[in-house]
This record gives sequence, C-alpha cells and structure tokens, in this order.
Amino acid sequence: MTNAPAATYRRLKYLATINDEILGEDTASDFELRYIDIGDLDSYAGVTSMSTCRFGDAPSRARRRVRHGDVIISTVRTYLQAIAAVEDPPDNLIVSTGFAVIRGRTKDLDRGFCKYALREPRFLSEVEIRSYGVSYPAIPASEIAGILVSAPPVCEQRAIAAYLDRETAGIDAMIAAKQRLLDLLAEKRRAVVTRAVTRGADKSLRLRASGIAWAGEIPVHWERWKVSHFARVGNGSTPKRDNRAYWVHGTIPWLNSSVVNQDETSSAEQFVTETAFLECSLPLVKSGSILVALTGQGKTRGRATLLHFEATINQHIAYVTPKPELVHSPYLRWAFFAAYGFLRSLSDDAGGTKGALTCEEISALHFPLPPLHEQRTIVNHIASETAKLDALGAATQDTIALLKERRASLIAAAVAGEIDVGARDAAGVSGHH
Repeated sequence: MTNAPAATYRRLKYLATINDEILGEDTASDFELRYIDIGDLDSYAGVTSMSTCRFGDAPSRARRRVRHGDVIISTVRTYLQAIAAVEDPPDNLIVSTGFAVIRGRTKDLDRGFCKYALREPRFLSEVEIRSYGVSYPAIPASEIAGILVSAPPVCEQRAIAAYLDRETAGIDAMIAAKQRLLDLLAEKRRAVVTRAVTRGADKSLRLRASGIAWAGEIPVHWERWKVSHFARVGNGSTPKRDNRAYWVHGTIPWLNSSVVNQDETSSAEQFVTETAFLECSLPLVKSGSILVALTGQGKTRGRATLLHFEATINQHIAYVTPKPELVHSPYLRWAFFAAYGFLRSLSDDAGGTKGALTCEEISALHFPLPPLHEQRTIVNHIASETAKLDALGAATQDTIALLKERRASLIAAAVAGEIDVGARDAAGVSGHH
C-alpha cells in the first residue's frame, strides 16, 4: 500500500452535475412510472424495492429522473448513509426529491468510480457534518456539491473501480450467504413461536379447528376469545411540537411506533409534560400492555412489543391492555408476533384503511386462549427454544458487521489512493488479503 500515490481531491460540483432532470408538471397524468422513495433504499443493499404508479397518482415528490451510472444520495436522515448506484434502470425510473442525483462528467469522474468515491468515509462524514436538524437531519444539494471528492486521473479511476468491483464481489457473496442464514433463522423462530401459541408446549394434545384464520388447529380444551373481551384497546396522539409547554422538562414517557421493532420496551427517549398529558387527552398505558404499530413503512406496521413501564403513545400505535386474570402479557405479545402476517394482510385489504390498521380491527381479532398456567408454560418454552436461535443469529449479525467493515475499509483505502491497484494487479495479489 505504501507505493500508492496520494489521492487528489476536488469539489464534487467540478466533477459531476446534480439533479439534472426533473419530471415536468406537464407530464401526462396516465404516464406510468417506476418510483423509488427514501424508504426503498438501504445503506448497504442499495435499492430494495420500487413501486409502479401513474404520474397523476404519484406523490408530489416523485420528480427526479435517473439514468444508468447515476448515484443517488438521500438528503434526509443523512446518518443512515443511504446511497446507491443506478444500473440499467427502466426508462421511466423516477426517484423522490429527497434524493440528490449525482451524474459524473465523463472527462472528470468515471461513473463506475463515482459510486465508490461517494462512499469514502471522509465524504460520508462531511455529509453528516453539513446536515441540519436533530431528529431528521437533512442537507441541501448545494452543500453536497461543495464536498471534496477523490479525483485521480480518469484512467486511474477506472482501474480502481474495476479492482473494487472484483474485490467487493467476494465480500458481497459472503454477506449474502450470511443474510440468507439470518432469513432462515427468522423463519424458524416464527415457526417455533406460532406452533407454541397455537398448539402449546405439549405435542400430545388433541386438536380441533380454531376458526381463527391465522391459527389453524388448537388444543381441544383451549378457548377462542375476541381481543375486546379480554383487553382494553386504544391509541394516543402527538402533542404539537412547537408548543414548548408540551415538551420542555417533560417527565411522562412518550413513545412512537419505532419501539415495535424490538421484542420488549423498557425505556423511552422522549417525554411530555403534565400539561400535554391533560390537554391532549393522552392515555397512560399500563406496564404489561402490548403496543402494536397501526401504520409504518417497511415491516413496522403490524409489529408488536411488550411494554415494561407506564408510558403514553402517539396516534400510530395501539395499546392492548389485557386483564391479568385471563391473559399473561408475554403470551399475548407472542400471539401478536404469530399473527403478524395476518395483520399485514388485514391492513392492506380493500375492506380496511389502506396501508393501516385500526383499533377497531385489533379489538375484533380473535386469539386462541389456553388456561393461564399453560400460557406461562408456553412463554417459558418459547424462551428456551428461541434462545438458541437468537444466539446463532447474533453471531451471524456480528460476522456480517465485520464483513461490511472490511468492505468499507477496502473502498476507503482504494479511493484514497492507499492501495497501488496497478502494482497489486500485476503481482496477482488480492487487495484485502
């Protein structure tokens, strides 16, 4: 690495154009477009999904045209470092105005090199430093344009890009294999939980049809109860953010729907005041309640978490507070976990609110209800069975994190000119061994 020349840096605006093409307001309303929004981009995997819609039905932010070789950078929530290269896109691909579309000038910035140069740690760090806002940091495209980017001669850029394409392919293959293992472990975990909350821990029990769409057969001595018959259901609200009397020196924990991405919730990051609690008619949700996301991007909607302290919540979460003489809270939380797929299908159905669940729908759900002592046995059984799967999953996650660090270090070293790509290629030596 010591023989590599030092990298030359220039401001991005001298190497590339930003946001060249915009879909005009005169576009025909029936023009069909493929659309990428902020939630469709992952910091590592790149574009994970895209939707299809007519221009007349598309969000007002669906305006930026992209071409092959462009790099898109999320200009909001910049700490996520959501960046992706666009390769072989359909002609009608449009991205949100929440992205900056970077298009390298052929004589200055090779497009294959650009996708790596914009992932160099010093560039990513500068994006975060220049962002403004605390909970939702954003950066204007004009600020991105002023950031320094590695800019060796174009012939060297192409050599570095080719080198990194080869070297990262092997790392990416290993990450993909580990990710497939994680997916299999998640499927196994869900199967273990679903079987336990629908058939119990004793495999010898006789079964009968439950009449519950997602549960199938249940033990003959179990009952089938509607949520409204064994629990209280409701949701909260969000006090106005610009009212300091609602937030400054708040002492009452306030939760948003992000908490459902963990099995159990034991702490809060935001607090509201007594004034907000009273004036906004917020509920005080008891410890032992289940919180269920009513809305949310990605996989959030329909997820549930077990609350371990008293708190209030926003309007995007439902609380389900069971009667303790009938339901063991951890059992109910696992039952919601097992019913996740059904909840998703319910919230997407034309009969419900599009893309959302309602408290009424949750109240109307049916769950299998074993005797209370069996509920506790089932929870212990799940804890024992999932512990092994979770340990393997955690080890796999650690391996993936190390592989991603290795990939990022390799990109950083090559882009910064710390690897003599030509010398290594000539010697037939792999750059990260």
